[in-house]
Amino acid sequence: MKKSRIFFALVIALAAMAGCIKNDIPYPRIQANFLQLVARGQTAATAIDSTLRVATITFPEETDIYNVTITDYELTPGASIVDNPFNSPVNLSAPIFVTLRLYQDYEWKIVGLQDIERYFDVAGQMGTSVIDVPGHRVVLYVREGTDLAKLQVDRVKLSNVGATMVPDLSNGGTINAKSPVTITVTTFGREETWTVYVETVEAAATTVSVDAWSGVAWVHGQAEAGKENGVEYRLAGTTEWTRVPASDVTHDGGSFTGRINDLSPMTQYETRVYSDTDFGDILEFTTGSEPQIPNGDFEFWWLDGKVWCPWEEGHDAFWGTGNIGASTLGNSNTTPTEDTPSGSGLAARLETRFVGIGALGKLAAGNLFAGSYLRTVGTNGVLSFGRPFTERPTKMQGQFKYNMVDISHTYGNEYADLVGRPDTCIVWIALIDSAEPFEIRTAPSDRQLFDPAGPEVVAYGQMQMGETVPGYIPFEIELNYTSTSRVPKYILITASASKYGDYFTGGNGSTLYIDDFKLVYHY
Repeated sequence: MKKSRIFFALVIALAAMAGCIKNDIPYPRIQANFLQLVARGQTAATAIDSTLRVATITFPEETDIYNVTITDYELTPGASIVDNPFNSPVNLSAPIFVTLRLYQDYEWKIVGLQDIERYFDVAGQMGTSVIDVPGHRVVLYVREGTDLAKLQVDRVKLSNVGATMVPDLSNGGTINAKSPVTITVTTFGREETWTVYVETVEAAATTVSVDAWSGVAWVHGQAEAGKENGVEYRLAGTTEWTRVPASDVTHDGGSFTGRINDLSPMTQYETRVYSDTDFGDILEFTTGSEPQIPNGDFEFWWLDGKVWCPWEEGHDAFWGTGNIGASTLGNSNTTPTEDTPSGSGLAARLETRFVGIGALGKLAAGNLFAGSYLRTVGTNGVLSFGRPFTERPTKMQGQFKYNMVDISHTYGNEYADLVGRPDTCIVWIALIDSAEPFEIRTAPSDRQLFDPAGPEVVAYGQMQMGETVPGYIPFEIELNYTSTSRVPKYILITASASKYGDYFTGGNGSTLYIDDFKLVYHY
């Protein structure tokens, strides 16, 4: 009886104390993201960057970007749109801002991109016209002595397909270019006033610029369209010029670019352009170095508890793996192997494996990437993709073999229709010029995956295989560059035994073996 009274008194005291406790527990901080955003007429899946909170939608030029209909969107569970603008068509000719709310407010930028082919070409033009879209201006150049009062127009297109012009130059004609020419362009019922400026130049050929890589250089020139225009080069300090083969020179009217191949690294050269018997100024350039991939032959490994690490113990890491996450409920699934192409040394073995107990768990794809494993959030990984790199290779080579298992596991409803179909391994390489390495997040509610078409991508290439390759074979991935002048800041290389491993989808037991990764700097 005494114990009951004591217990009752304690309950009363705790209840009284509870009435005085202030609730300082903060709301959860979960970022509200767009998981999907669909617009009528878009040409590709919307690129969603949840770090910068930017969603980019690409449209063909037939679309009226001033009146875009959003047909569907998906948000982080529990999130909502404040003052939803998607209830009516939106104007994406300039970015718009949308606020998502989930405990806190998060501002997102929605960007519409539209690639409209524009040109304005005249007879005897020097180089390519400069088309200033925001300013609605065209600047073009002709040789001194050209009759500007009767300048022959070859072709014009300044806006979307189907736009009209006054005066109508769609089929050519002549203009008096002694003073700026005004053209009214009407698209989707909206008028734009464009102004065309024609200037004269004395030089018959101009060496505009050089983009020097390690084993390759790209030389840009301008001259009169229709003449024999090209590029030549020589080793600095020598006298004999070598002409770039015509097959390695591309032309766009009077602008042209010559690709010089088989250059030596860290070497000084000279180049110039020519047009018939005329020559442009001589420009000097120095080629870059030819660094290789650290531990690209996968000879160095060490074991940190249950986690295999593909670098030499005590040295800086280049490669990362998902082993930290996979080993929480099992062993590493990216490991060294003595099964190599040469029969000696080590290679990397990447095995896709279901990690968990019974039905509780997820599929962990065997993977290896240039970067580091940052942390595990719940059962999801956060990775840093990229290592500092500023040179421009042309290809990556290596050797691989693959044991393919049909897809056995998916997560949620994503890719559920792939169960029973062949798994696919993938190796890809990219160069990016963003300020930081690319952060990968695999959690469905906060997913951020690499987009080969992202604005930060300087170059990308991939190899994939959807069937068993029983013995090692060589592969070669050519890098496709978005620009010859952009200089990368990071290199990303990823290999995975399951292409859709980021979505926890693959075949339990699919195994990829890789070895002898090497960068090539020539074509």
